Amino acid sequence: MISVVQRQAYAVPVDIESVRRAWAAEGFSFGKFRDPPGQAWNDFVHDRDEYALVAEGEMAITVGGESFEAVAGDLVRIPRGTSHSLRTLSTSGSVWLYGYGFWERGND
Repeated sequence: MISVVQRQAYAVPVDIESVRRAWAAEGFSFGKFRDPPGQAWNDFVHDRDEYALVAEGEMAITVGGESFEAVAGDLVRIPRGTSHSLRTLSTSGSVWLYGYGFWERGND
């Protein structure tokens, strides 16, 4: 079973270009959001596995039935077909990275 959150998976400050390269090597896409305080992304479901990495700030994240807070450096693995939500908790906003791919293709 895949652990949903990997605490301190990346050193802080997060080197965004290193993350982009690492995910590309695994066949994952790469994107970046900069969200204001309170921004919420609710009840998303994707047909590919997803990485979400908090690069700056703090976020409340729910994956399936598991809810937790994540901080800079924490990596969240969201299995395809799983409902998930993310909300920025930091008063200064957040920066988070995301990528889509398939773990069973050698990167699980």
